[in-house]
Amino acid sequence: MIPMMIKSIRRRPLAAYITLRSKTTAAQYVESRARDAVFEKFMDKYKNLLKVIAIQDLILSNPTRTPPSVSLDFLNRLSQKLHLNRGAASFLRRYPHIFYIYYETTVSQPFVRLTDAATQICREEAEAITATLPAVVDRLVRLLCMSKSKSLPLRAIFKVWKDLGLPDDFEDSVISHNPHIFSLHDAHEPHTHILKLVDEFPLCHLRPAVDDWRVTATECSKEKCEANDTAEMQYCFKHQYPPGMRLSKNFRAKVKEWQSLPYIGPYEELMKPSKVGMRRLEKRAVAIAHEFLTLTVEKTIEVEKISHFRKWFEIELNMRDLFLDHPGIFYLSTKGKRHTVFLREAYERGRLINPNPVYNVRRKLLDLVVMGRHQFPCNN
Repeated sequence: MIPMMIKSIRRRPLAAYITLRSKTTAAQYVESRARDAVFEKFMDKYKNLLKVIAIQDLILSNPTRTPPSVSLDFLNRLSQKLHLNRGAASFLRRYPHIFYIYYETTVSQPFVRLTDAATQICREEAEAITATLPAVVDRLVRLLCMSKSKSLPLRAIFKVWKDLGLPDDFEDSVISHNPHIFSLHDAHEPHTHILKLVDEFPLCHLRPAVDDWRVTATECSKEKCEANDTAEMQYCFKHQYPPGMRLSKNFRAKVKEWQSLPYIGPYEELMKPSKVGMRRLEKRAVAIAHEFLTLTVEKTIEVEKISHFRKWFEIELNMRDLFLDHPGIFYLSTKGKRHTVFLREAYERGRLINPNPVYNVRRKLLDLVVMGRHQFPCNN
């Protein structure tokens, strides 16, 4: 596996990092490895956006009030869970363009609702998701196809529904409306169902997103008459490292060796591994994580969420270790008391290179977060 801290190469033999880890990486190691200033700067804003979205979802999930709202006391009780260190009221007042606090005389306590601007963004996001439902169905099919049984627990999908750009009512608008594709079954555990592709659904050959990059990279190699590079491109992943990260000659050789290693793709059936197949299984895990991230709206996800799929994707490795050991493909941030992984190749200067309609709407909400108290008051 690829090491994360290049400075350690001088003190330890690189081969020590190529083997699989025996235990979870320590928090100190996560904090001390090479950082990418661009991603860290973006996470300073993004971590607060995640808190805003969590509160926004709580407000919108209360249909008993018009407009939807929740009591400030309710949010205060959830402050620790929402990582609101100074309490709900202090956090909400930082974003007057998004939240409006008012006093409800009938119950004699303050409530919180969304501003008109934030409500409009919510409508636009719902409209963007509805307009891209065929793509939503395709993402869900691909997610199921990465499982050997072509099935996943519904509780795991609920963990990532927003990351995948699924509508709020995806059980009805996506699953129930496509009975020729999806079916729900009772699980062998309480409080969940199993979502499965129907047996009659034709499974065409699914092409991983990395293959599109390989085609482009291969064509560039042909134009430059780099025959060796063209031949080696069959199993490669795009690598790009943080600025200032020095790569030794020995390290580059190990990366090149790993790049040429054959592996089983994310949509291919996994056979029983041989004694010499562990490195290929590790590369397959990278391929699955890479494909998973390409299916998300923002090409990023919390490590805890993707870890819920390890068993179903037959990944025996610790996901955080996997991301740390491949810094040229993934970037792991620890900002905001959570571990968030980004697909490096999808980003440039803190923005998606190829944005989608849902992402574009969510950037509007991020702009309001960044705005904070500036240019206020506004009409609510």
